[in-house]
Amino acid sequence: MKKVLTIAGSDSSGGAGIQADIKTITAHKMYAMSAITALTAQNTTGVYGIMKAKPQFIGQQLDCIFTDIYPDSVKIGMVSNSEIIRVIVEKLEYYEAKNIVVDPVMISTSGHKLLSEEAQEAIITRLLPIATLITPNIPEAEVLSGFSIQNEKDMIKAAEKISENTKGAILVTGGHLLDSANDLLYENGNLHWLKAERVNNPNTHGTGCTLSSAIACNLAAGYSLAESVKNAKEYLTGALKAMLDLGQGSGPLNHVYDL
Repeated sequence: MKKVLTIAGSDSSGGAGIQADIKTITAHKMYAMSAITALTAQNTTGVYGIMKAKPQFIGQQLDCIFTDIYPDSVKIGMVSNSEIIRVIVEKLEYYEAKNIVVDPVMISTSGHKLLSEEAQEAIITRLLPIATLITPNIPEAEVLSGFSIQNEKDMIKAAEKISENTKGAILVTGGHLLDSANDLLYENGNLHWLKAERVNNPNTHGTGCTLSSAIACNLAAGYSLAESVKNAKEYLTGALKAMLDLGQGSGPLNHVYDL
C-alpha cells in the first residue's frame, strides 16, 4: 500500500485541511499519515480561531513518521509561521522526502487571511524551492506573483513570475475565474492547460486541499506529474458534481462519492 503524508492544519468542521486530506487519501485507497501544524475553530462560514502547534512538536511528528513509515509522497497545506516552515523544510531535506506537493494556503475559501507577511515570505524563500509542485489558486498566485490576475494570460504571467522562486512545477488553478475552471500547469517553461467545465456548485470548502492531496496520491502511485494533475482534477470534479450540501456557508465536498 502506498503511503501519503499530509502536513497541514486541522479543520474542526471536517471539510478542509487534515480532514479533507485524509478523506482524499483514503478514497485513493492509500495509507494516510499526518503532521498537524495548527488547530482551527472554523466551519463553512469562516475561520474563527487558530491555535498553532509548536515548531519543535511538529518536528517530532515528522521524525516519528519518517523513521517508521516512510511516505511515498508529501502534501503540505497550512503552515502558519516562519519557524514552522523552517522546521518542516529542514526535516524534509534531512529525510530526503520525495514527491512534495505544496498547497500555499494563504486565504481561506471564505476570504479569511491565514498568514502573516513574514510567513508568506518564508513560504516563497524556504518552502517553494523544495516543492515538486505548488498549487496556488488565483488569490494565492496573486500574493506569490505580486500582481492581479484577471484572465488566462495573467495566469501565465503569474506562473512565470512564481517560477523564479522554485525549480518545481506550478499549477495555477482557475476556479476563481468567472468564465471557466481551466487550470494552468507550468513545468520547466512549458505550458499545459487542463480544460474543464465549471461545476455549478457553491459548496467549494476544501477544494484546494482536496486537489493537492489527490495529486500527491497520484504521484505516490507512480504517475507522471501531468497525469497526476489530470487524474486529480477529474477526482475533484466528481466530488463537486456529487452536490453534497452541508452547512450554512460554502460547504464541503463529497470525498467518497465513488465508493
